[in-house]
Amino acid sequence: MSLTKVICFANNKGGSGKSTTCSNVGTALAQMGKRVLLVDGDMQLNLSLSFFDEDTVLSMAASEKNLYYAIKNEQDLADYIIPTPYENLDLIPSSTLMSGIEVELFTKWQREFILKKCLERVRASGKYDFILLDSPPTLGGWVMNIMCASDYLIVPVEASPWGLFGLANMFEFADKVRSLAPNLTVLGIAVTKADERKNYFRQTLETLGEIDGVHLFESIIRVDSTVEWSQDNSKPVLVYKPSARSAKEYINLTKEILNYVSR
Repeated sequence: MSLTKVICFANNKGGSGKSTTCSNVGTALAQMGKRVLLVDGDMQLNLSLSFFDEDTVLSMAASEKNLYYAIKNEQDLADYIIPTPYENLDLIPSSTLMSGIEVELFTKWQREFILKKCLERVRASGKYDFILLDSPPTLGGWVMNIMCASDYLIVPVEASPWGLFGLANMFEFADKVRSLAPNLTVLGIAVTKADERKNYFRQTLETLGEIDGVHLFESIIRVDSTVEWSQDNSKPVLVYKPSARSAKEYINLTKEILNYVSR
């Protein structure tokens, strides 16, 4: 039996830091010696852009070696893996065509489990310690696929009043998914883009801490312009500037995640 753990990052609110959190947690795990596969499930391609320049990402998106074609044709994802420039870290790139993936899924048999089926051989191989799935800011059949393929769900939440908007819908959706995939565990909320100087910061934390049955990670990712610079340079912040505050915070968050999934 494979010990590979599958974690998805999801939130129906755009700008919550899903892709940034996924890329940097993945990089931190790889730097800790874990073998990691990242899967870019969003048509915006942000996870792919965290590791490759725009021309390379657009070239991958225009080819047939990306997640869209794998899901459309229900093919083994082992054939779609590409290495990133970093040790222990591989990627399955996305495509702008993922905007139409709901249509492709509509007529498929057991459509909620297509991604899980496509991941079966990769997971069973034991090649990776972790598979991290990035998702689009929606709640629908594709995000349901992502959750059904996962062991754990992490919800990145921007520390702002608007960042909390729609969060109840997110957890209601996760509850519905668990009726199909009872082994899915909501690992917790990861607070991102936090600005401790703002009055609403503490109020946001208190509100998140009051959500019944949902863990709130202690490690908070604060606002840091280095994150934007790292994105502009197509590198995770842990690679772009390891001494940055945000890099250290992502390492701490990753250690917390490891502590919980190792129990």
